[in-house]
Amino acid sequence: MKKLVQKAKAHIRSSSSSSSPPTSPPHSSHPINTIHHPHPSTISPPTPLEVLRYRHHFGVNLGSIFVLEPWLFPKFAGGASSELDAVTSSVKTNGVEATRQKWEDHWKNTVTDQAFGWLANSAKGTSIRLPIGYFTLGPDFCIGTPFENAKDVYENSWTIVKEFITRARALGVGVLIDLHALPGGANTDMHSGSSTGKAELWGSKKNLELAKKALLFIANECKNLDGVVGIQLCNEACWDAGKKGIDAWDLSSALRWTKERNWKSGHVPSNPVIIDTHKYYTFADKHRSQGAQELIYRIPSELSELPDCSPSATHISSGGETQIIIGEYSCVLDGKSWEKSPPDMKEGLVREFGLSQCEKWKSGCSAGSYFWTWKMEWMDGGGWGFVEQVKKGNIIAPAYMSWSVEEVRGKLRQAEEQKVGVMERMVKEHSDYWTEASPSKEFQHDLYEKGWDLGWEDAKAFFCSRGDGGGADKIGCLEIWIKKRMLESGERGEFLWEWEQGFRWGVKTFESCVEINRA
Repeated sequence: MKKLVQKAKAHIRSSSSSSSPPTSPPHSSHPINTIHHPHPSTISPPTPLEVLRYRHHFGVNLGSIFVLEPWLFPKFAGGASSELDAVTSSVKTNGVEATRQKWEDHWKNTVTDQAFGWLANSAKGTSIRLPIGYFTLGPDFCIGTPFENAKDVYENSWTIVKEFITRARALGVGVLIDLHALPGGANTDMHSGSSTGKAELWGSKKNLELAKKALLFIANECKNLDGVVGIQLCNEACWDAGKKGIDAWDLSSALRWTKERNWKSGHVPSNPVIIDTHKYYTFADKHRSQGAQELIYRIPSELSELPDCSPSATHISSGGETQIIIGEYSCVLDGKSWEKSPPDMKEGLVREFGLSQCEKWKSGCSAGSYFWTWKMEWMDGGGWGFVEQVKKGNIIAPAYMSWSVEEVRGKLRQAEEQKVGVMERMVKEHSDYWTEASPSKEFQHDLYEKGWDLGWEDAKAFFCSRGDGGGADKIGCLEIWIKKRMLESGERGEFLWEWEQGFRWGVKTFESCVEINRA
């Protein structure tokens, strides 16, 4: 315990030793910090749905089910190049009713109950990224689009999506609804729904309005749909889409945009925004020119664009939250990369590649990751296959997700026995440090204690949220969770940074006591 307190003290000192006390952090003109009058607290314990949404995610992309990608289901596509080509050809050849039955069978039965059980119980998956198209929302969304002649095929598609979400939720698995295929296409690839090779969403008022209508429909539906962890507005916007379609291919620009959006002058928006960034090492020439070992070596230094998210950070109270998710990654490298290693090393290098990614994607401001992908005709999927990579141990869920009920309860009991003593010591360390560093300044150290206590209690709630089901959870979307709790706490003013730092240390200290970050 003494070591833990000493470590906390060292972090506080190291974060402040080279500068003046952060009483006026950079860019502190944002509303939440300049409104000095506290508001009534609306804090309540995390709900099961909040835990489902904000926990760390070890997830998987569903695959080519509701948006057809012929390379994943070539037989089903019948030689077509996209969803639009396949459904149009089938309607022309077989008629609407036969096509609808074929498509609905694909939507309903590709993921069996057995597969769902494996995902939840063996792979320890927490959520599924579910790609859909605007056409998935039903015939009304197909009118006036290239899908109009096939609109009746999608008569029941949205209902089947909701049934899928319900099936997942019954096993404790959440669903991220990903509007993968937008009207006109957000990019030039066939996973936008058509094979035109054009990204016609951005320059078309009609397409943008339909996209907006689709997203509003999804949001309204999700209000009463338990199990949805989030809505992804767009997938892989083309590079020249500009601010309308900013995506995380350019992570630095996306980070700037979300920070500006979250802290517009005069507003304190509550809707959390997470940046989806994709990490592949097989498509670009810069990756193909490197061997597997070189690419593996670079993974720990990835995501350098992200700000400091350590327990001593105060950037939410002084600026805005930054949260990312790795929406796609794989264990695939190009053949040119593999040529640079002896063939007998490949199996071990694939494992090192996968495990290095798992370790990195759960660190810092990352809320977790979604492997690409789960379902294809050619199971178990090779380097693209979640099933194959999990079975081989090349990607693994954090160990705490597999702890027994007894382990979770034992660790919780030990942590609770330590809480009061640790909190008192850390609050004293914090107070003593700032009294010495700035003796003429009056602080609000009670904010540090309030934040610390709430951070501990929230981390505990996530940790034991599974009850008798086995396994544990941690706050994965910590940055947006802090923002949420900060708003709910009602605390405001110059020393809000003390509340934030206290909250971060409360979470960190609980997780250290239960050893969740070693797992």
